[in-house]
Amino acid sequence: MRTAALLAAVAAALLTLDAWLPHALNPYYLTILSRIGVAALAAASLQLVNGFTGQFSIGHAGFMAVGAYVSAALSVYLGAGWLAALSSWLPLPLARSLYFPLPLLAGGLAAALAGLVVGIPALRLRGDYLAIATLGFGEIIRIAILNVDAVGGARGFSLASPAHPGLDLRYESVAAIYAVVLLSILVIARLVYATGGLAFRAVREEETAAESVGIATTRVKVEAFVVSSFFAGVAGALFAHSEGYIHTNSFSFLRSFEIVVFVVLGGLGSLSGAVLAAAVLTAAPELLRGLGEWRMILYSLLLIVMMLVRPEGLMGRRELVPGWLRSRAGGVRAAP
Repeated sequence: MRTAALLAAVAAALLTLDAWLPHALNPYYLTILSRIGVAALAAASLQLVNGFTGQFSIGHAGFMAVGAYVSAALSVYLGAGWLAALSSWLPLPLARSLYFPLPLLAGGLAAALAGLVVGIPALRLRGDYLAIATLGFGEIIRIAILNVDAVGGARGFSLASPAHPGLDLRYESVAAIYAVVLLSILVIARLVYATGGLAFRAVREEETAAESVGIATTRVKVEAFVVSSFFAGVAGALFAHSEGYIHTNSFSFLRSFEIVVFVVLGGLGSLSGAVLAAAVLTAAPELLRGLGEWRMILYSLLLIVMMLVRPEGLMGRRELVPGWLRSRAGGVRAAP
């Protein structure tokens, strides 16, 4: 009952914000809010691999690219027709709400499949070798997409259907984006803080000891990698449908490195820390834009000072609401 009431309150708050924000903020700030949501989901998904399982993946943007391009291609080549058919029977806002989960799910599943293909060979490696392997696979994915003309190739890909030129396929609802982000983070929290999540942390703390007590460490790492890739794909699909245009430059190594920074700065093993760091570091360059060339210098100094003052990250391994997470996840205590 309490959970249902909490979810209802969150839904009401999101709908209220969605109705109020377009009148209170200009489209530029709404775009920043959308990007913060995407960054938070990307950081939380990578936290599962880097923070909770103790691996070091730096190719996460490649899985975001898979989710973004698969979902965008689905919307342009198939979904536009489905949405047009739905809107002939239902009001367009309702038709959009019913259609929107489909490209998200398609992008997530495609990224999960890519994660499985990459993870089975790569996760037999450890440490620096794993980092290099995931970086290489991430770049392979990006370059492969760059050479597929059906999704725009080097021109980029716009969410505009030739068969339905008047139909806007973008989905810019801040409430919908944050509802997806919150639900995804809750699923990840449920996974890592439930009893079964102890296997991830056992692999993180001492892989050899985990193997000695019967944990199939390679399977656990692959599972974490696939789930992480799924939510990275969902983040990519959100990015594609909120922006309306995607290019492989948005999913380069720098993007992967940025997500790693969110995870490390927030604290390895803290979902709320990763989300907080993603929000701060996504907003900071835009809020400092008035400083011109100095903004990136100040941004870099902020990162340096933070890592000197708090080398364990903003939250360490703590959560902002550990008791609530434990009650939702079967009582397993978060690491101190």
